[in-house]
Formats: sequence, structure tokens, C-alpha cells
Amino acid sequence: MNDVLETIAHTPTEGLPDTDTLTDKDFMRVATLLARKSYDEGGCPIGAVIVDAATKRIIGKGHNTLVQENDAATHGETAAIRDAGRVAKLRGQGPVDFRRAALYTTLTPCAVCCAQIIHRCQFQKVVIGDVTSAPSTAKTLRDGGIENVVILEDPEAVALYRRYAQEKPGLHYLDWGGHRTRDEMTGGD
Repeated sequence: MNDVLETIAHTPTEGLPDTDTLTDKDFMRVATLLARKSYDEGGCPIGAVIVDAATKRIIGKGHNTLVQENDAATHGETAAIRDAGRVAKLRGQGPVDFRRAALYTTLTPCAVCCAQIIHRCQFQKVVIGDVTSAPSTAKTLRDGGIENVVILEDPEAVALYRRYAQEKPGLHYLDWGGHRTRDEMTGGD
């Protein structure tokens, strides 16, 4: 099964096979493989997958590229949201209605991603793979109207992010909280 999930993680979304037999754990594993891709590229290991709740088909996926593209706005969640829009456009469809979708993210979303999830996307379900490595935002999501928030900690995602935070604490704080947080936590280094 891991070979199938690897293929799904590394195949462009528009070319993916049916994923209707996959479980929440499998979708989280795909997100973790995307997080691994980001880490291997020198970036922050956060991956995300968006799944149509009715068909269980992956409609978007992505990983954090803050370091790789020097783009503070491209977290795993936002990369997956952009990918879903790109794929919908390729298929001649209008804006994606995320209210019928589930988001799987390997790390609890930051405040900016929470705002996207709550105010723009209004996902039907959000599944979080790591609330150990950063302060959980599950309550923020629930308070914002996302009723179905599931914590499904993936040991590999937790270990990978913990390793990254130890290796690159300045980038961890920059990615999670911005320059002010990084400066407060690292003394400006």
C-alpha cells in the first residue's frame, strides 16, 4: 500500500487514479509524504491533501514552499487550495466549493491558514496530523465554524517536524509565527 500512496503523493493531481478506497489514515500518509518532499527540498515539512467528501477523490494537494520559493504565503494548506483551483480550471470548472471537502494537514494550521480554512474555504472536515510540534489550533477552527475537526497524529509527521524544528529553529518560528515570533524565540538570530 505504501507504494500506491507514494505514487499518489508524487503524481500531479489531475492524473490521479480513483482514491475512493483510501481511509483518513491513508490520506494523512499522503500528506506526510508531501511533507517529506518539502523537507527533502530543504523546506518546512508540512503537507496537505484536499478530498471531495462525497467521492473521496483527491482534488488538491501540496506542501510548504516558504524556503524553496521564498514565499511566506505558501504553506501546505494554501498550496493544496491553489492546486485544487488549478485542477478545477483545467477541468473547465468554476471556483471550488470546499464546503464539501476534507482537508488533511500534517501540522496544526497557523493563524493565517486557519483564517483561510474558516473564512474562505469552510471545509466540511479538517484532519490534523500533528498537534505536538506546535500549539493546537483545533479550538480556533471549531470556534470559527469548522465543526468536524479530527486529530489523527501521524507519528512520522510528528517526528519529521520535530527534527526540522531542532535543525532549523529560526525557520520553524518564521514559518509558524512570522519574523516577530522568530526574533522573540531566537533572540533575533
